[in-house]
Amino acid sequence: MPDSNLRDWRKQISDHIAYGLLVYTGLQIFLTIAALRQESTSLLPYLALVILVGAIIPACRMVERRWTCLSEIEARDPAREMAYRRDRMMVWMAAIGMPFALSGLFRVLAMVFG
Repeated sequence: MPDSNLRDWRKQISDHIAYGLLVYTGLQIFLTIAALRQESTSLLPYLALVILVGAIIPACRMVERRWTCLSEIEARDPAREMAYRRDRMMVWMAAIGMPFALSGLFRVLAMVFG
């Protein structure tokens, strides 16, 4: 039986993904509303919200799937800490960075084509 004092990387990454999705969604909605307030008639802000569903959630599931398929012993292996930290950083960089990157991209596209 595994040591109960060791971290379960599966639960840890799942928690970070769930909170990351909440942060991403909140930022994306906030930035989309800000773009719509600029009286833009462009559909680009709505496209940003579609990208949330079409790309971000499946990408998070891919990261999570790598961890959920681990056995009980593998899930508590301290040697996996570096991989966990890497994936956790990826999740948070995407959760915080993607809404701003998408919003900036769509603003540039709106200026060029609008």
